[in-house]
Amino acid sequence: MKKAMLSLLVILAIIQQSQAQDISEWKVVTVVESIVPAGIGRSRMIENMTEINTEDFRTSRTNGTKSNQGSVRRQDIKVDEFDETKLLNFFSIGGINFQNVASNDAMIGARIMELMGEGWDLRFVTSGVESDAGAEDGQGIFITRMFFSRTAQ
Repeated sequence: MKKAMLSLLVILAIIQQSQAQDISEWKVVTVVESIVPAGIGRSRMIENMTEINTEDFRTSRTNGTKSNQGSVRRQDIKVDEFDETKLLNFFSIGGINFQNVASNDAMIGARIMELMGEGWDLRFVTSGVESDAGAEDGQGIFITRMFFSRTAQ
């Protein structure tokens, strides 16, 4: 019985290892939802469509202080090709608009289902908020990043 259990564990470990090595593509989908009062903010779902070589924008420090970061221009990092899906803002004149929240949920869920139909697996989700800090602020966003992976097509 012990040999059978050990054999099963070894087989499962080999299968899991081979599946982990099959991941060759990653996609990040970012959802930015405005929490600016009166609905004047902009909310979008963003997907990059450009292949990037990070080596082109990476620099190294040799002693902890010397850096050639000045050789990398921020404007060169910006991509021109991305998908942008319009979403609704969380707030309207009367405050939080739950219909807008539900509508955004429907759009985000539909996109997740489309990506899963294309072979993408949702691996991680992370979110954060920069909220309105009072009468003087008037700014705020809720951001969610979804990380997908799939095997080579």
